[in-house]
Amino acid sequence: MTPPYIAVIFSSQRRDDDDGYAAMAERMVALAAAQPGFLGIESARGADGFGITVSYWRDEDAVRAWKRDVDHLDAQRRGREHWYARYAVRIARVERAYGLDSDAPLLPTERP
Repeated sequence: MTPPYIAVIFSSQRRDDDDGYAAMAERMVALAAAQPGFLGIESARGADGFGITVSYWRDEDAVRAWKRDVDHLDAQRRGREHWYARYAVRIARVERAYGLDSDAPLLPTERP
């Protein structure tokens, strides 16, 4: 991904009951991947139930469209009612990205 782009950072503390969470999470990843402007996703969850998912989007319009998706709205509602003890959403604009990867610059000096 070449910056700039938008990162949506979702931090959450899960409750113990799965109640369909795993299936819904898998479905949301597939649905997000089909949305215009979707660039990718990374996710990790610890044994204590704390997790962070970062989805990447071309621009804020794509993020807003995803937030309003009917199936995503249902998943959000179910998350508040059943799956999460707490969560936070942060939206950030990525200006530079670099790392040890053949597709990413090693220095933060490359700009689009």
